[in-house]
Amino acid sequence: MAEVYITGHRNPDLDSLCSALAYADLKNLTDPDNTYIPVRCSHMGEDIRTLLQVLEIDAPEYMRNVYPKVSDVMLTSGMKTEADMSLSECARLITEKTPSAFPIFDKGEFYGLLSIDDISIWTMKNLADFGEITEIPQVRDIMREQAEPLQADDSFEDGKNAFLNGSKRGLAVFRGDEYVGYVTRRCFLNTPRYNVILVDHNEMSQSIKGLETANILEIIDHHRLNAMKTSIPLFIDAEPLGSTCTIVYQLFLRNGLRPSLKTARILLTGIVADTLILKSPTTTQTDIGSAYALAAMCRIDLEEYGRKMFSNIEGLKSRDPAEAISSDFKTYSEKNMKIGIGQCEVTTLKDMNDYCGIYLETLNDVKKKNGLDWALLMITDVISEHSILLSTACKAEKQLPYSVTDEHVYDMPGVMSRKKQLLPEIINAL
Repeated sequence: MAEVYITGHRNPDLDSLCSALAYADLKNLTDPDNTYIPVRCSHMGEDIRTLLQVLEIDAPEYMRNVYPKVSDVMLTSGMKTEADMSLSECARLITEKTPSAFPIFDKGEFYGLLSIDDISIWTMKNLADFGEITEIPQVRDIMREQAEPLQADDSFEDGKNAFLNGSKRGLAVFRGDEYVGYVTRRCFLNTPRYNVILVDHNEMSQSIKGLETANILEIIDHHRLNAMKTSIPLFIDAEPLGSTCTIVYQLFLRNGLRPSLKTARILLTGIVADTLILKSPTTTQTDIGSAYALAAMCRIDLEEYGRKMFSNIEGLKSRDPAEAISSDFKTYSEKNMKIGIGQCEVTTLKDMNDYCGIYLETLNDVKKKNGLDWALLMITDVISEHSILLSTACKAEKQLPYSVTDEHVYDMPGVMSRKKQLLPEIINAL
């Protein structure tokens, strides 16, 4: 049984988180031979965290990267060899198991690693000095100085290099101060690869770190395709819908399955959030039909549920600007330029003047920190279906088809979708 990790994009929004949770549920139902684990590859913004708590949805566990680690090849021996055991008793165990190194314990506590080299060196020394072995020692008496242990979260390459730069056959592995296993040279003959499914994105730059070392098995997405080259064939379901959760629900139906009430509510949450209560221009009839079907399953009034969701979003005036901008921020490469576009949903734009200045300053900081050529923030009022755009200085911004209300501030009535409405205009401006 293999573990497969399902992850959304960095700076996850509700569609990304909910589609990972729901798709893991579907895959575990349709493929019991493997274990599908929903994860998120970065920390959530405070607004998303608050919404999940209000909606009583448990977020996927945080997974920093999918680089192979020492823990992926670590051994945990069933041999409980004690340090005060005689070498002859230890020899009998070795002939049964033939390990190159194995852990030794002292009254249940980890004592060190005993290697075949330890035994060989002691044996050869006694034969050289005395011509025979006259006394059988305890295991502890022949163990040489221990090497610096590895940590379970150390990278596979660091573990491999520890053997290349040393002479030991085995190294202990700790997690913090606790012994958890050991590795031998043989553990590093083949590099392990994580199995990953991407939801709500398909670009390497937006995904979990270390993806280039993993096996990408599937992509479930509703954005433009700019997918990376893969080493194996994979299943891709990329559809021009308003939400990845809509695709996941349709996959339930195609498999002749009905989501549980818990999963139905998770799917509904993702659809309502990403389509802005079905008001976004990205919304299709498939999104609408899916949302109302899920709402009926959950016995939820869709409009009321959507208003409840967005009413819990904290206003930008009281939020940390850097955290708010980065909470849903995506980078794109277009025309040899690196562009970053953030989007924040609010329920009113009337207080815009109270925070516009500090958000423009912070947007410039975000641009510098991320090495961008152009950074923009789209602030969308989901109730009035109206957006305001903040922009850093860029020659191309003069080509944007929006009314200028202040320096680097643009009025966008009716614009609600970063993907379908704003991004094409930015590409055109470039």
